[in-house]
Amino acid sequence: MLAYFVRKFLLLIPVLLLISTISFSILYITPGDPAEILLTGPGGGADPAAVEEFRVAMGLDRPLYEQYLHWLNNVLHGDLGYSYMTEQPVFETILRTFKATLKLSIASMFFSLLISIPVGVLAALKHDSPVDDLSRFVSLLGVSMPNFWQGFLLILIFSIYLHWLPVGGFGENGDFSHLLLPALTLGTSSAAVTMRLMRASMLEVLGQDFINAARAKGLAEWAVLGKHALKNALIPVVTMIGLNFGYLLNGSVVVETVFAWPGIGSLVVNSIYNRDLPMVQGSLLFVAVLFVSVNFLVDLSYNWLDPRIRYET
Repeated sequence: MLAYFVRKFLLLIPVLLLISTISFSILYITPGDPAEILLTGPGGGADPAAVEEFRVAMGLDRPLYEQYLHWLNNVLHGDLGYSYMTEQPVFETILRTFKATLKLSIASMFFSLLISIPVGVLAALKHDSPVDDLSRFVSLLGVSMPNFWQGFLLILIFSIYLHWLPVGGFGENGDFSHLLLPALTLGTSSAAVTMRLMRASMLEVLGQDFINAARAKGLAEWAVLGKHALKNALIPVVTMIGLNFGYLLNGSVVVETVFAWPGIGSLVVNSIYNRDLPMVQGSLLFVAVLFVSVNFLVDLSYNWLDPRIRYET
């Protein structure tokens, strides 16, 4: 098993390298010169001499492959460069915004699991009952409703009409009142998918012979469901949870924009708009590392959930 995970870990290196190459290349072939965008004043126009001086200073006059190799060498030495717009270290800026995204992600995943796991299990136990029908309708509604529309509805109800919660913003270090609506928006949409998978997986496990055998031995129903059925039913659900959490950690651009939440998703969008190449490249690499790391941890969890799983090298 150790050899399997070492091999999986080593495979992350070419994946990240490929992601960095593609993202770096796409940014440089998109229209718009970062030097002109940065040096263009409110009245329009930019001094050609200043633009050329900026390009030389930042190495933008070099061939694309030279720029990429220079950037990659700096990354391997722990340097993601400096922002064109703020002149602040890219890595420090990413970490600062990621703290807001991490807080939102954890709260969203908490709401998602709080809803999806119990409701999915209950729907499986009450198969083809009104409870099951209602859960399937709610999950279909959650999957179909766009995040931005759900966010606006929550703002309309709880902020505009009831005046219970603020419209948006980060508040005092991301306090609960500012966190609740964006976390609910992300959590409920994630819960809809997880709930359907939890129900389907639980139904499949409940029909297995080992469940019937456990009941025949006289085990209490709670032990059959908790120790045998639920643990085995969670294996495909954990994969979905890992993917959802990776998505949340990467920053939901739409939700962070709707609620003016200063996370990494908003940072990437603003950096792309301003053609802040070092910030975009650093953010994309950071996001890629997060996503593949979460998936790697999901692989590690399988053997704990089901000891029968054996990994081949």
